Amino acid sequence: MATALPKPEHPRPQLVRENWVNLNGMWEFEIDAGDSGLERGLRNRELSSEILVPFAPETKLSGVEHVDFMEAVWYRRTVTIPEKWIGQRAILHFGAVDHDTTVWVNDVEVARHRGGFTPFSADLHGVAEAGSEATIVVRARDSRHEMQARGKQATWYNNTHCQYTRTTGIWQTVWMEAVPEVHVRRLRMSPNLATSSLTVEVPLSQNRAGHVVQVVLGGEDGFELTALSAADLDLAPSVHLAIPADSLRPWSVEDPYLYDLDVNILDRDGAVVDHVQSYAAVRSVALDGKTVRINGRAVFQRLILDQGYWPDSLMTSPDDAALVKDIELSMSAGFNGARLHEKVFEERFLYHADRMGYLVWGEFGDWGVSGAGTVGHNQAPSSSFVAQWLEALQRDFNHPSIIGWCPLNETHQALHDRITVLDDVTHAMYLATKLADPTRPVIDASGYAHRVRQSDIYDSHSYEQNPEKFRLEQAGLADDRPYLNLSFQKETISIPYAGQPFFVSEFGGIWWNEEEAAQAAQNEAAAISYGDREDDLHSGVYEAGADLAESWGYGERVATVDQFHTRFKGLCDVLLDDPNMFGYCYTQLTDVFQEKNGLFNFDRSTKLDVERLRSVQARPAAIELLDASRIK
Repeated sequence: MATALPKPEHPRPQLVRENWVNLNGMWEFEIDAGDSGLERGLRNRELSSEILVPFAPETKLSGVEHVDFMEAVWYRRTVTIPEKWIGQRAILHFGAVDHDTTVWVNDVEVARHRGGFTPFSADLHGVAEAGSEATIVVRARDSRHEMQARGKQATWYNNTHCQYTRTTGIWQTVWMEAVPEVHVRRLRMSPNLATSSLTVEVPLSQNRAGHVVQVVLGGEDGFELTALSAADLDLAPSVHLAIPADSLRPWSVEDPYLYDLDVNILDRDGAVVDHVQSYAAVRSVALDGKTVRINGRAVFQRLILDQGYWPDSLMTSPDDAALVKDIELSMSAGFNGARLHEKVFEERFLYHADRMGYLVWGEFGDWGVSGAGTVGHNQAPSSSFVAQWLEALQRDFNHPSIIGWCPLNETHQALHDRITVLDDVTHAMYLATKLADPTRPVIDASGYAHRVRQSDIYDSHSYEQNPEKFRLEQAGLADDRPYLNLSFQKETISIPYAGQPFFVSEFGGIWWNEEEAAQAAQNEAAAISYGDREDDLHSGVYEAGADLAESWGYGERVATVDQFHTRFKGLCDVLLDDPNMFGYCYTQLTDVFQEKNGLFNFDRSTKLDVERLRSVQARPAAIELLDASRIK
């Protein structure tokens, strides 16, 4: 029976060509439990089962639903390259494959990539041409014993606490496109609100004498602006577009305006050699004391922690509509953005954030890196972290919704330690981020150990559940003595705060599940408080018992919905009332497996009074009121 093509949308909305083919769908598949498949000939024969790509084999939607460990998996599919692509090169793209991937086409190795969060491609020129068949074979290795960036993927069998079922192999769209020999590579767009302009760098595959890059910026009311640049001298010609004042419309939460962008390569006769469609926006992010300004004004960042997991598809959204729904759910509860937590999200999420006016902090997947060597943790900092993070920065630089970068999360190296690899990687990821993107603020690590003195942002994580204690805990920020996360031994692990913009980038996590609360009320002994175990929960130093697998949240479980809303309001009010706080990030958007601390259920159904949540956040924050008074 035919299966509808999953996720048929173009996976790269900011660089779209007309000639492309979506390769999602049914592929041959085989689990290689001992990673011996190459020696056993899996590369050269039919595989034993099938899988629905791009869903990982652990997921229900894949049709496999194998949740045990898999050292390696294999994929195979034969496709015909469209005959109309004659004279062009076929480029094979993988949105993301976890973790160590080798690709053969027609028995020729065409790509090797390490890292489970970022895209890679293979030029099939000389291997498979237009009108011919291409047999694609993919081996993805994902050993539980290898030190690698995993995000929230568990390295023990069960889902427990903050860690979830693993994702192995292909988990984002596979696709192919046709490009001419001289073609445009990924654009780099730099807006400048102060000068009402947009600079577009157009990386090229080659430079040909007489060729010209043409960039056309379009908008409403027939606005169109065209600029040209010679394409024969610079590998990445830069085109500058000065936008007239009456056509300038800055991107913002209230008005997420996007310009249409067309880029052409023209030969000496004016014929189009390559054409791509994109979009662009003009907005600014700036730091002023403890204020983060967007387009020159303070915008309190009411962020939600978004894990980006779904019950039947794990890290892969079940469809494009699911990405939109998560943004809509967040906004309906009064949030204006999200911290995209512990994974590099599908690029289409950022596209929807761009068009819906949703603020985003981009993040890498490293949680537990400080616990390398302890039970259950096999993440260790390495050059692979830096390489993969640079790939993420390159992919996502142009998205206006991204207003900050967070390379690492909850690192725990101590000040008195000898220099560690984690120190080196922290500095490397921070400096690489600033070099790749000087236009956005960067935090060296979210929560716990701050190690980079020039870090643009400073923060802490706090799951204190009592609003009055929370207010006292955070009060020191007024005197430049903010609440800091300490080591497990209650020692200082961060360099001193230097007056940067500060926010509590994780708080809340209120434990609530109606059915379990009713059961706990009948058996009070079953209600477990985790309020005194915050450090253990964040370090992964705990026993993954059956009680944790069933449910957990931060602090003592609230007994009623009213108690939840009272606590939620009390905690949010503390931060909204603080004129030195530029934002916050509430944990979290949805329940995830055993985590019952979301504002919505794992299946995205309603869990709480959404309008009541929204009303808490609807009022101006103190820093917004203070900024408005200064401007007047």
